[in-house]
Amino acid sequence: MSADTVASPSPFAVSPAVSPVVDYEPPARGGPPPPPRRQPRHRIRHRVPERPPPATRPVDPAAAAFADAALRSVLEVIDRRRPLAQLRPLLAAGLVNSLLDAAGRHGARQAAARLRRVRTQPVGPDAAEVAATYSRGDQVHVIACRIERTGARWQLVALHLG
Repeated sequence: MSADTVASPSPFAVSPAVSPVVDYEPPARGGPPPPPRRQPRHRIRHRVPERPPPATRPVDPAAAAFADAALRSVLEVIDRRRPLAQLRPLLAAGLVNSLLDAAGRHGARQAAARLRRVRTQPVGPDAAEVAATYSRGDQVHVIACRIERTGARWQLVALHLG
């Protein structure tokens, strides 16, 4: 072949195609930014219906006054600052004997008992339950009792010293 002859391109030759290259770089440190959050158009609030307070009867002032006075008297008998005979009209018949045992167990204390808080909760038209705290020195103790109306007056029918 001579230099004068030009080689003709082959009909089977593929012309190079130019295509753009995808620009790919590693993500920035910390990862890609999170996609934007879609805000709801309105917020749904689940409302919890309010419960009505339990139906409570008002405390009979006479019952609360009796409970306070009776528990103070019981503590004074246990401390031997009051004779047991003064409690007989306030207590049911079986409680007087059990209080004698309690006075024997609790009576040899140095500090006098002081009634702190008395809570009265009516449980019927003629009955109430009482919870109270008393302190003796640095210790705090509890008393629970039940009072019932017998005729025109209140009476202690159950007593628990703690």
